Amino acid sequence: MSDVVLACAVAVAGCVQWLTGMGFALVAVPALVLLLGPNDGVLLANCAAGVVSCAGLAGGWRRVRLRAMAPFVAASVCTVPVGTWAAARLPEPVLMVVLGSLVCLAVGLVARGLRLPALGGTGGALAAGGAGGFMNAAAGVGGPPMSLYGVNAGWSMREFVPNAQFYGVVVNVVSVAAGGLPGLDRRAWWVAGAALTAGALVGWGLAGRVPERAVRVMVLGLAVAGGALAVGKGLWAV
Repeated sequence: MSDVVLACAVAVAGCVQWLTGMGFALVAVPALVLLLGPNDGVLLANCAAGVVSCAGLAGGWRRVRLRAMAPFVAASVCTVPVGTWAAARLPEPVLMVVLGSLVCLAVGLVARGLRLPALGGTGGALAAGGAGGFMNAAAGVGGPPMSLYGVNAGWSMREFVPNAQFYGVVVNVVSVAAGGLPGLDRRAWWVAGAALTAGALVGWGLAGRVPERAVRVMVLGLAVAGGALAVGKGLWAV
């Protein structure tokens, strides 16, 4: 049963990540945390999201806005160690509540399309990048700050996706370097790898065919449900 849950979470998240440039952690982290625990769940999400971002970036790297992304990525790299440190020292029930709450909060902000003119400039890139790096290392959900930055910078979806994938490659590589690989057995690695490949292939086939709004609703709905479950499990264990 655990293999089925793992495969479903990774496959759906991989499909969403390919379609939108991000969203893997929002979809998968709550389920992975419940299944594998906070540390291994987040680290697996970092590994998988980084792999999908790298594959997606191969076809869109020419559209990456390096000048705009430089301060964002630099700030995120600086705060990854802080997130790793915090995650390693919080008790598991507390971390479950924190992770679930961060997911729900991030979903709420993205759903509302929060617009702050200051977030569109260099200062906004530094603030959003710093928040993204910390959240990615601590909770595996570094995408929402990138979404808010893209919205406030006025980027179209065509512009946003490759830049999000570029950010995903960098921040997840740094997060894995800081936190290490998840402690999974060989069977779990095979299940996760096969599911990730299947999900990415489905996403590749659906790209351009699924309405953006439908993907957005699916991502946010699954994320809220999973975040609420993680909070519930953490409170129950206290």
